[in-house]
Amino acid sequence: MASKSHQFNSLFLVILCLSAIGLSTARSKSGGSGGIAIYWGQNGNEGTLEATCATGKFPYVNVAFLNVFGNGSTPSLNLAGHCDPASGGCVTLSSQIRSCQKQGVKLMLAIGGGIGTYSLSSKLDAHNVSLYLWNAFLGGKSPSVFRPLGDASLDGIDFDIESGSSQFYDDLVRFLKSYRGGRKVYVTGAPQCPFPDRLMGSALNTGLFDYVWIQFYNNPPCQYTPGNTANLINSWNLWTRSIRAKKIFLGLPAATQAAGSGFIPADVLTSQILPIIRKSPKYGGVMLWSKFWDDQSGYSSSIVSSL
Repeated sequence: MASKSHQFNSLFLVILCLSAIGLSTARSKSGGSGGIAIYWGQNGNEGTLEATCATGKFPYVNVAFLNVFGNGSTPSLNLAGHCDPASGGCVTLSSQIRSCQKQGVKLMLAIGGGIGTYSLSSKLDAHNVSLYLWNAFLGGKSPSVFRPLGDASLDGIDFDIESGSSQFYDDLVRFLKSYRGGRKVYVTGAPQCPFPDRLMGSALNTGLFDYVWIQFYNNPPCQYTPGNTANLINSWNLWTRSIRAKKIFLGLPAATQAAGSGFIPADVLTSQILPIIRKSPKYGGVMLWSKFWDDQSGYSSSIVSSL
């Protein structure tokens, strides 16, 4: 039988270990570590949504894109080679959406994109688009609104506004945030790194965005170039000082072919950039374009342990 002194020492060690574990967990929850957000939906060869979530690498997945909406148009979802939303071919994604959410993955519908026809003509138009998004993809239920992804509800809306006018997106954000259906509606966005973003500036100024993944690519003045991290880091610091989003992510191409410029080799990212930007209280991690390109390069696997 152990002595009382030995029992006390053993108990002390157990308490010390539990305290260390609790401190580590608290640090993690407070933002001491980051995650990867990824875009899925624009290449039929990138695997299923469910398989993307099952990798365990992506706590945030943006389903891309609703690339036609507003100004009196009939909204249109484009999921490339995955399925045909117009014919009802994507309703089976509901089971995959639920599977992802059970694993703790947040799923956002990305609206806009580099190719599409979208704009908002008025505050009323913004309200009508918000109602459509709420009833077609989020927690709303309307017998007159078809749900392209079936009856499962996504977690929020991701703004990737790359063309058209900047007007009334701030109203759209406010309307989305006003809806209540038993759970929070997340609002996220992917502005270009030149500050302020010319199309999303007014929307970001609402202070209602949960996550912002800034595109530090295809924008030479504020992206990485070989041997020069200063422009990117200066831009990152400006963004983190200037907007009120809860978490900010470094948006990058997942392969050299994924963007015209701005690719950062994984070893450069992990040794020269992440150690600096991780110091920001708003640091959330890295966003990658896209799942298809990440499959080709293995980029996420090269950086995930350094986030």
